[in-house]
Amino acid sequence: MAEDRTVERLDISVNTPAGPVTVPVDVPLHFVPVATIVSSMRRIGEAAQALEERDMVAHGAAISCKKGCAACCRMLIPLSAPEAFALADAIKAWPVDQREAALARVADARAQLERTGVLSQLYEIAESERQLDDDTFEPINRAYYALRLPCPFLVEEVCSIYDDRPAACRELLVTSPAELCQDLERNPIRPVPVPLRVGTVLALLWADLVGGPARFIPLPLALEWAERHRQEGGRSWQGREMLERALDKVWWYLSREVTARQRASQSSSSRGQARPRT
Repeated sequence: MAEDRTVERLDISVNTPAGPVTVPVDVPLHFVPVATIVSSMRRIGEAAQALEERDMVAHGAAISCKKGCAACCRMLIPLSAPEAFALADAIKAWPVDQREAALARVADARAQLERTGVLSQLYEIAESERQLDDDTFEPINRAYYALRLPCPFLVEEVCSIYDDRPAACRELLVTSPAELCQDLERNPIRPVPVPLRVGTVLALLWADLVGGPARFIPLPLALEWAERHRQEGGRSWQGREMLERALDKVWWYLSREVTARQRASQSSSSRGQARPRT
C-alpha cells in the first residue's frame, strides 16, 4: 500500500495532572481549514480524560454515564468555532433524509427558544465581539436549563452526532448516581475532573488565527452560525503550523490546570492541619 505523502504522523506527548500521555496524530502537509484539526485535539483530550477516569476507578469510584442516560442533554452546550464548522461538515455528509430530519429538529428547538425569549440571548453569545466571562454565561445557562429542552440532535434519548459531538459533551462525566443528574441544580453531583477542555483550546486557537474573542457558540445555533460564517470557515492554514499553535494552547491550559490543582491540594492540606485554639 502506497504511503500517504499528504500527511505526517507525529506522536504528541503532554503531561496532564493525572500523568503523561502520548497520542499519534496525522498532520496535513498542505493548507487546510481549521475544522481539520478538531479530530486531533479531541484525541489528545480523550487520552487525558481517560487517565482521569482510570484514576477515579482505581480509587473505588465508577463512572455513572451510560448510553441512554441523556439528562445532561438538556444543558446548554457550547462549541468553539472549529467544532461548529466540523459538525456542519459532518452533517452535510449525512444521507438527505437523515440530514433533513436533524435540520427540522434544530428548527423546532429554535422556535421554542424564540418563544421563551432565550434565543436572543444565545445569539448575543454566538456573535459577541467582546470576551464573555462566566458571570455572563451563568444566567443564560440557568434560563436554558430551566426549559429542559432536549438537544436537537437527541433522537429517542440517543445522541445522533455521537462521533462528532462537542468536546463539552465528551468531558461531562460523573461518579454520583445517575438519577441525581435529572436535576443538576438541586442535586449534588460528583463530576470527573477535566484536565484539558478541548473546546477552550480550540476557541483560543480560533481567536489566535482570525482575531477577536475566544468564541463559544450554543449548540442549537451551531449549524446556522457555521453557514453564516462559511467564508471564514473556508480559510486555510498550513497544517503543521496550525497544530503547533493549537499545542501552545494545550500546554498553556494544562500548566494552568496543574497549578490550580496544586493550590487546591495545598489549601485542603492547610485546613486539615488546622487545630482549634484553646
